[in-house]
This record gives sequence, structure tokens and C-alpha cells, in this order.
Amino acid sequence: MNKKLIKIGDHLIGKNQPVFIIAEAGVNHNGSLKRAKKMVIAAKKIGADAIKFQTFIAEELVTKDAPKAEYQKRQSGVGSQYEMLKSLELSEMDFVELQHFCSKQGIIFLSTPFELRSAELLDRLQVPAFKISSGELTNLPLLSKIAAFGKPIILSTGMSNLSEIREAVDEIYAEGNRKLILLHCTSNYPTRPENVNLLAMETMRRAFSVPIGYSDHTLGIEIAVAAVALGACVIEKHFTLDRNLPGPDHQVSLEPEEFKAMVATVRNTEQALGSGKKEPRFSERKIAKVARKSLVAASNIPGGTKLIAEMLTVKRPGTGISPEYISVVLGKITRRALKRDTVISWGMIR
Repeated sequence: MNKKLIKIGDHLIGKNQPVFIIAEAGVNHNGSLKRAKKMVIAAKKIGADAIKFQTFIAEELVTKDAPKAEYQKRQSGVGSQYEMLKSLELSEMDFVELQHFCSKQGIIFLSTPFELRSAELLDRLQVPAFKISSGELTNLPLLSKIAAFGKPIILSTGMSNLSEIREAVDEIYAEGNRKLILLHCTSNYPTRPENVNLLAMETMRRAFSVPIGYSDHTLGIEIAVAAVALGACVIEKHFTLDRNLPGPDHQVSLEPEEFKAMVATVRNTEQALGSGKKEPRFSERKIAKVARKSLVAASNIPGGTKLIAEMLTVKRPGTGISPEYISVVLGKITRRALKRDTVISWGMIR
């Protein structure tokens, strides 16, 4: 296998491979295992390759008085991060059941751990890869522990510069784990288009020589599709069953029909990218005969006549001698009489 291709489940991720599409369920289950399962069914139906949750123990993730981000305040009201996260927490047994449910539905189960106990749980559940959030990029001790599990790592890079990303990459590589995918990301909720900076994907690709994807927090689907056009091999997008549900992330998430439209557009876009080789497509060959032009007799030309420029014109269809060969045709002798408007072929001259 190409060293720059990463395998997650049955999917190969990297150059010239289908885009790996992650439905970011996150905490949009609102603490309900039943809703989480409904999200799994919906994600499979709309064509996502994987569904990703968030695994955390609130007591080990935040202090009791840690403030909310502004977007969290807007979507979930006052209170501390701890109170919010505690209400969104799923138990270990919930994740055991959820992982098994994803397997039965035929969709890859992923989850982002936010501390070591959660990472260890996911390793026991034999997740095929670890997705690490932007907020943990500088948490080198956690990166080191997760890298030691030997699984592929998808690392988001919001809020970071190249130097910080380099430190994270070096920490992962130091554990002998080189199965790494980096996701460009802007950690605003929602992200305005002018803050996306998709060209940073190419900067990261040159700097780290690993597969590069995009974790999208914009509204709508067009920015994610543009990222695919620029070579993103992974697209992660927030997903909800209902954008009107209470909770911190619902309003920046796609509902099922929107996500389905994104998947379809991504698939069309990756097909449209092609091989990069500039040559006529097979489907163009019939069109070329209609749209291109040929050398045509400008008047009646007797047989045995030496052709000069005034005897020729250029008209459709393109079924005869191409006008690019006019210098070759001039001076040739007609084998037979040619009526005006005759499309000239090589067999008519010598």
C-alpha cells in the first residue's frame, strides 16, 4: 500500500481515493442514546462514511466554573461549561452499545476523546482511528498516549500555526505512529467564509507530506465542496436531526437532507477532478465531428487541379481534413472533380 494512503476500516484515504466523509454528530444527541442511534441510521442513509461522536468525562475535561464560549452561550444559555457538558455526557456502556449499533448499520464509528480515560475506552472498543479535536492539538501528553495505540489519527488544526502543528506531529511520530491525517479547520461557530483560508491546506500538504482534509464549521455546503476541489481527502461536517433542538452545536449543523446534498455534490466534484491529464474525453469525440471544421471546396474544382488557397475554405463539420493541415494540402492535386462545399478528405487528393 502507498505509504501516503491511510486505511480506516475498508476505506483508503489520500490522493486519488474517494473523499472520506465524516458526519460529526458530536453531542447533538443531547445526552440521549436513543437519539444517537437515530443519528447513526440517518448518517448511513445519507451517505456518510463514518459518524463521529465525542467521548468525555465532564469532571476530567473542565473545571466546575470554566466559562462557556460565546457561541455556546448563544445556543445553550447561561451556566458553566461543566454543567453543559455533564448534561451531554454518554456513559461507557452507551458507547459500547453505540459502537455495536454502528457496526450493525454498516457505518464506521468514530469518537473524539478529550482525556485519557475516554481514549482508553475507545481503544478498548477497537475504533479504527482516533479523531482528535483542535482544542487538544497542544495537549502533547494526550497526543503521545493516543499515538501509542498505533491507530490512524485524524488531527484537526483549528487555532494553530505551523509551529504548533509541527510540535504535535513530532509528538505523534515519536511514538512510531506515522498514520496521520491533518484537517485544516477554523474554530469559529459558525465560520464566516472570509475566515476559512482554504489555501492553508496546500501549505500544510507541503509542510508535512501527509493527507490533508477539512473540518468545516461554515453554514451551508459550498465551502466543504470547494475544499474537495482543492484536494481535501477528508470532509468532516456537523450533523443534526433537527437544527431547532436545544444545544451548543445544532444551529451550525446540517440536517439530513442538507448533508445528503453535500455528499452528492462532493461525489460529483471528486469525479469532476479527473486525472489531471489534458486530453479529449471519450464523450467529446462525436461532438468534435460536429463542432470542429474541415477544409472545404470554396468552388467547383476540376479533377487533376493543383490546389491553391483561393480554392479552399473552412467550414463545419469536422469529418474531413482539419484546417491545421492546410499547408500540407496546398499544392496537392485533386484525384477527381470536387463540387463546391465538398468536405475534403485525404483520399480526394494526391
